[in-house]
Amino acid sequence: MARAVSTPRKIATTAVAWTIGLLIFFPIYWTILTSFKTEAQAIANPPLFWGFDFTLENYAVVQERSNYMRFLWNSVIIAGGSTLLGILVAVPAAWSMAFVPSRRTKDILLWMLSTKMLPAVGVLYPISLLFVQFGLLDTRIGLILVLMLINLPIIVWMLYTYFKEIPGEILEAARMDGAGLRQEILYVLTPMAIPGIASTVLLNVILAWNEAFWTLNLTAASAAPLTAFIASYSSPEGLFYAKLSAASTMAIAPILILGWFSQKQLVRGLTFGAVK
Repeated sequence: MARAVSTPRKIATTAVAWTIGLLIFFPIYWTILTSFKTEAQAIANPPLFWGFDFTLENYAVVQERSNYMRFLWNSVIIAGGSTLLGILVAVPAAWSMAFVPSRRTKDILLWMLSTKMLPAVGVLYPISLLFVQFGLLDTRIGLILVLMLINLPIIVWMLYTYFKEIPGEILEAARMDGAGLRQEILYVLTPMAIPGIASTVLLNVILAWNEAFWTLNLTAASAAPLTAFIASYSSPEGLFYAKLSAASTMAIAPILILGWFSQKQLVRGLTFGAVK
């Protein structure tokens, strides 16, 4: 009887999960599909799901008009650099909050998270002035610093959550065996938290890769990443939907492939410590 009751519930849950998944995936599917249409077919009403002229012209035009590899390389450096710098700062901070907490630790964590609620445009002007003053405007280093700082609260929170699941007695045993602070973090804590650190790295790479506000406002040409590459196809003459879709597909393809091949590691990290 219990099996008969659970089966319809399982079917309903699966159906809801598939429906949500398809709704989330549809914009990506439509962008990729549109990139293979002509401009006239891209704005056809009703929309064309099939029966259109498959063409690679949009990709050829995008390649001729823009140096895609330069934008891609900038995105890799900026996303990778901000993630690496963020991890280097967040691991000691999360270790301190998880294993040497104070009465204000929770308040500090909440304050850090509250900074994510601040509208980015509210601090655009002072940050732009600082960038001009220190010569960081339109530089990779400047974007690495900004993206690291805006994502740092999330990195610290995630690592803090993972570190709290590790028994403190293990670190105490390492100290009794003569391990210093550096050895404790590098050789004891980090290997045990690899799933959590990996998922944090992947999430931060995705956030940095997709960041548009700061990359569009703090770059012009030299350090422009793929978000600026996409925005360049919105011109005063109008939107070229097919070419914009081709540019978007080329911009999201690397991160989609990364997410696809690392999905098991990401899910493992996000559920780290959920079952004891």
